[in-house]
Amino acid sequence: MSHYVQINKLPGNEDVSLPCKMSEQASGYDLYAAVGEPVVLAPGERTLIPTGISLAMPAGLEAQIRPRSGLALKHGITCLNTPGTIDADYRGEIKVLLVNLGQEPFAIARNERIAQMVFQTIPEVTLVEVDELTDTARGAGGFGHTGK
Repeated sequence: MSHYVQINKLPGNEDVSLPCKMSEQASGYDLYAAVGEPVVLAPGERTLIPTGISLAMPAGLEAQIRPRSGLALKHGITCLNTPGTIDADYRGEIKVLLVNLGQEPFAIARNERIAQMVFQTIPEVTLVEVDELTDTARGAGGFGHTGK
C-alpha cells in the first residue's frame, strides 16, 4: 500500500536537496542540512540542524528520524532522541538533533546528508485498564535479566 506524503521546501532552501533513498531497496530517505553557514560540532556538543522542509502525512503514519551509519562509524556523529518521531499532525520544519560522540570537531555543511527518515504505520490501539495482567514465563524480568 502506498501512502502519499506532501513535502514542502521552505523559503530560502530551494537549493537544498529533497529527501531521497540512496538505493532501490533502502528503507530510509536521507535528510540534508539546510544550514546557512557550516556548523562545527565539538566533541560532546549537540545542536539542532534544520532540513529546510516540512511534511504533511496522512493519519496513521509517522516519520522516524534516525542516524546515518556512515557518520556514526567514521565520525561519531549520531542523533539524540533516536528515533525521533514526526507525528502526522506536525507541520513545522523537520530538524535533526545531532551530537558529536567522536574525538574530533565535525563540520556540517549546507546540503550535507545528516540523518535518515523512515516512514512507519501506526496501529490503532485501545488501552484497556485491568486489575491484573496475565502471567508469562518472563514475568517482570527487565534490564539484563537473561544474563550478559
